[in-house]
Amino acid sequence: MKTNKIKTKRNSKASTRDKVSPEERIALNTLKVPRGAHKRKKILGRGPGSGHGKTSTRGSKGQTSRSGKHKYLGFEGGQMPLIRRIAKRGFTSRAKIEYQLVHLRDLTRIKEETISLDLLKEKGLIKDKSKLVKILSDGEIKNPISIQAHAVSKKAFDKIKNAGGKVELINK
Repeated sequence: MKTNKIKTKRNSKASTRDKVSPEERIALNTLKVPRGAHKRKKILGRGPGSGHGKTSTRGSKGQTSRSGKHKYLGFEGGQMPLIRRIAKRGFTSRAKIEYQLVHLRDLTRIKEETISLDLLKEKGLIKDKSKLVKILSDGEIKNPISIQAHAVSKKAFDKIKNAGGKVELINK
């Protein structure tokens, strides 16, 4: 008979626990630290029994076993580093596009209405007609002209259009 009474007491406690809402169960006094949240500090140099004795997990002798060890960024183990092997002055891009520049003020000296690369070469405004030519907006233009070039600045294009001229872009 005693066993029945004990069972009923336990059952009555369990039933009251189930009736408590989840908000009431979560409280500061019921919170627990997750397992593994506090890791023990590595104890070094306490003999072979500790597992971290003798070299204290630093391998063997040399620079890396000393305190204050530091290898700079780009260290190559004593080999001459790349930063010291490459040239220090200047850089030339292989993808750079070089233009022969022609200003609008230079074009006003030419009396022709259509200006081609041959005419620019003949007048001495460009050195080589096989290279790219770009028209820049330095100067004013009053006469309507038709010009051939590989590139034209936006201001130069607007000035030529306003004067009544046209620009023909050449694809290389």
